[in-house]
Amino acid sequence: MVYARLIIFSPAEEANRYIDHITHIHHSVEQSRGAQIPDWAYRDVLFMLIWYSIASYEVLYRPLSRDEKEEVFDVFYRVGRGMGLKELPRNYEQWQVVHLQHIYNDTLRSNFTDGLYNQYRKHLGPVRYLLLKRVQSLIVPKRVNEMLELGKPGILLPLLRLYQYSRFLGTDRFFIESMLPAQYKAHVRQIATSNA
Repeated sequence: MVYARLIIFSPAEEANRYIDHITHIHHSVEQSRGAQIPDWAYRDVLFMLIWYSIASYEVLYRPLSRDEKEEVFDVFYRVGRGMGLKELPRNYEQWQVVHLQHIYNDTLRSNFTDGLYNQYRKHLGPVRYLLLKRVQSLIVPKRVNEMLELGKPGILLPLLRLYQYSRFLGTDRFFIESMLPAQYKAHVRQIATSNA
């Protein structure tokens, strides 16, 4: 997500350098493993980044217009093209169709999924783990919510309203940092600053 933020908020020339850097990193990983990462794996991540970029912004701030969604799609389309990916949808409308097909045909819950959530629970503790699931219930596609049994946001909705009000008052930094483990605070501050 760090690179996604850098690409979205950078001028075109600088964003292209980040895309080249991402491509180089992945080629190095492929060489060290002696195997090529398939296009579909890259597309899965790309599609996920498009969805979460839009969904998370809309949860925190406001609904995006069709043109704004198209702009988000275009950023990641350029990332995909820069990485040499094939069979990418050409616009936001096409992406919606392909993404929905992917959600229903190629997404499943497995032992790896449950293992990942066990690690979340272990490292976040019970309160933050519950908060994670509530946040995810707001931003994942409906089908994924059902698959993962995330439930409904519940108490998170009034907390979101409180956060939005704290932004208005300029106290949102305290609100966010009170929820974060210490090791992530500097990183989140950096993201918040670039989005301001």
